[in-house]
Amino acid sequence: MSNVGRIYRVAGPVVTAIGISPRMYDVVQVGDEKLMGEVIKIMGDYSIIQVYEDTTGVRPGEPVENTGQPLVAELGPGLLSSVYDGIQRPLPVLRERMGDYIFRGVSAPGLDRKKKWEFTPTVKKGDKVSSGQVIGTVPEGTMEHRVMVPHGVEGIVDDIKKGSFTVEETVAIIGGKEVSMMQRWPVRVPRPIREKYLPDIPLITGQRILDSMFPVAKGGTAAIPGGFGTGKTVTQQQLAKWSDAEIVVYIGCGERGNEMTEVLTEFPALEDPKTGNPLMNRTVLIANTSNMPVAAREASVYTGMTIAEYYRDMGYNVSLMADSTSRWAEAMREISSRLEEMPGEEGYPAYLAGRLSEFYERAGRGRTFSDAEGSISVVGAVSPPGGDLSEPVTQNTLRIVRVFWALDTKLRERRHFPAINWLTSYSLYEKQLKDWFSNNVAEDFPALREWALQVLQKESELQEIVQLVGSDALPDEQKITMEVAKMLREIFLQQNAFHPVDTFCPMSRQYEMLKLIRKYSDLANKALEAGAQITDIISVPSKQRFNVAKYEENVDEELAAVSKDMEKELSALGA
Repeated sequence: MSNVGRIYRVAGPVVTAIGISPRMYDVVQVGDEKLMGEVIKIMGDYSIIQVYEDTTGVRPGEPVENTGQPLVAELGPGLLSSVYDGIQRPLPVLRERMGDYIFRGVSAPGLDRKKKWEFTPTVKKGDKVSSGQVIGTVPEGTMEHRVMVPHGVEGIVDDIKKGSFTVEETVAIIGGKEVSMMQRWPVRVPRPIREKYLPDIPLITGQRILDSMFPVAKGGTAAIPGGFGTGKTVTQQQLAKWSDAEIVVYIGCGERGNEMTEVLTEFPALEDPKTGNPLMNRTVLIANTSNMPVAAREASVYTGMTIAEYYRDMGYNVSLMADSTSRWAEAMREISSRLEEMPGEEGYPAYLAGRLSEFYERAGRGRTFSDAEGSISVVGAVSPPGGDLSEPVTQNTLRIVRVFWALDTKLRERRHFPAINWLTSYSLYEKQLKDWFSNNVAEDFPALREWALQVLQKESELQEIVQLVGSDALPDEQKITMEVAKMLREIFLQQNAFHPVDTFCPMSRQYEMLKLIRKYSDLANKALEAGAQITDIISVPSKQRFNVAKYEENVDEELAAVSKDMEKELSALGA
């Protein structure tokens, strides 16, 4: 099998080589500068390679060397708080070497080879261990990094040591094989899990419209499509900060440089509400901006997913944010056109839906090989051109994911944030999560949720009449419905991500707020039946107090006080 050949043809990031005999997805070094690439097509003696770096100046006749290895991610202590590019090169390390601009052909290992980590064994000599089992722990920031037996290794522990080691040094000998703290895993191959569970536990985010109206399960998949400026990135940052996942993997896939800069500067500054330390301590960032080579963008989502699976295997709940899958699909489209493949809808490759499915299917909650429970919840942002949700990436994503949070430019224009449209969004996990909400929040919570969505739907229907004849023409009962819907929209669904109190709303408070709006609805209808004037019912002072209560530091006490006042005021009107 020949390992060195030569370049036959160059077409942007796609290079054709002759004289090597690689396998599909083998990593190769292209040209005199040894640019990193990956074999994506084999036609007889010709190997088609996608190069992860700029190919300007590369010419036919230059050497091509096959490494015989697929693109792998390095997994071990040191991943958390790292910032990588799409092929797991640590960007801070590259910056130290060459400043703000990365030269071609430069590589650096994903994990620091010199740093020593304190390893404490959790098994002893003579124990029998199997693949995926935890054999020791290492403190990594505020987290406990669990060192696992690599897949394919099992047997008796011949030797295991406690002490300080680099990621490459041997910490144990199992079945005659040396085991270090570092593993390598091909990024396109899903890591196995012993058993997958049903998605019946919600991922609590502290965002009212997400948790109460359109919940996502732990190990579930969600999509946030929306036009420019509708708040995809802020919503994902809120999820990263507040969702009850221990590890966050954030993939900036083809985003604009200034947006990625914002993420890179804001994430280290964000305080982790659980520990008080920087949020970055439990985050892995993958930054692949729109001016970086498209091939590396295509690889970045797989790199991020492999890192997420590694932490899931330790027994952690991982939240993976992909921002945005549209740019990933555009990279696929560009490479597909250079390969002269038959284009599908809007020029995207015919296998677009298959690739999206492969990515989202790697989410899930289950039992790991170390008998722990871990999960990966995937939230993919979609940036449809011109906010058109009928384009192929959005439509194919919606076939796969089970939660759809539709961002709306009209809501953004009205300064309603999060700008998630409650009429077009949906969650298919609702039935499976119903029991959890009944048992852990309140028995009547699912019924309250249904009632709130019906009121909002009713308001939408009445809005059409109002536009024709004006609100004064509506019967008094319908005026109350409109007022209740307004309370749901302005008090409950609107949430200020930058307010210290309102940024996070626990489930107990979400329930109290919904219950209070329902209480107003019931008492207002009673007062109306008793002959009270509609203007008096709508202008009770407690309603205004309720609007302000969610921003108060003693918010729960305020809500209880509002409830008492509301009862007094509406009872006085005859409720």
